[in-house]
Amino acid sequence: MVPNQQLLSKSPAVHNWLRVKKKFPHLWCPGCGDGIVLSSAILALDSLEYDKNDVVMVSGIGCAGRIPVYVDCNTLHTTHGRALTFATGIKLAKPHLKVMVFMGDGDALAIGGNHYIHAARRNIDLTVVVVNNNIYGMTGGQVSPTTPLSMKATTAIYGCIEQPFDPCELARSAGATFVARSTVYHVRHTEDMIRKGLEHKGFSLIEIISNCHTSYGRMNKLGDHITMIKHMRDNSVMIGPQLDQEKAQAEGKYILGVLHQDTSRPELCELYEEINKRGGTQ
Repeated sequence: MVPNQQLLSKSPAVHNWLRVKKKFPHLWCPGCGDGIVLSSAILALDSLEYDKNDVVMVSGIGCAGRIPVYVDCNTLHTTHGRALTFATGIKLAKPHLKVMVFMGDGDALAIGGNHYIHAARRNIDLTVVVVNNNIYGMTGGQVSPTTPLSMKATTAIYGCIEQPFDPCELARSAGATFVARSTVYHVRHTEDMIRKGLEHKGFSLIEIISNCHTSYGRMNKLGDHITMIKHMRDNSVMIGPQLDQEKAQAEGKYILGVLHQDTSRPELCELYEEINKRGGTQ
């Protein structure tokens, strides 16, 4: 039995959701965390029993931008930084669809940063997954908006001197009504965070901390993919009432879990529908 057939025989979710016969083998480096994000998203969708015809996956450019390519549902591979604009148009035109957006840290927060904050501000019902590996992995290892201070990149060979963004804090402050974080080490937790984001009505942001051992790890001597993923394991804490978040942040820990949720704010498509029902009259 060939590997693809073995994969199909063992997992009904894989059989139902992946374009195994058309799009594989994938282009990611061995050990890349994007495969974990892909499988977690599929398992979350499958557990919620969504019809594939009612799901749309949108992405921009980069390693994470390839995720929808492998999924057998409605998919749109768009231009760099513009995934959220395409997704907004789809959701406004067809509000009944479940629209997911996959972006990397550079795609989402650099060229796509303006769209990021305004999509959050509008509270449009999108489930946005940002795979954060602290680097532009596909296009040459350039510094990204999340590259930590002093870490090296091809465009910061002496170390990054710019303060990085926190994708979760940025989304929350811009108006996102669901914000969560996980890592590619915490596979089931990642699936759970994506599921919760899908169930939330409004703009949902799930940051997934991932590894890029090929560019970021190699340049900064962080080891292979296993070493980098173990680092996530050893430097993560779950949010809870007993957690001293300031202390955890000062120690460089990843704070995981649902960081913010607000169910009181109206969603954009619902407000738009109310205006349509009134016919634009006062």
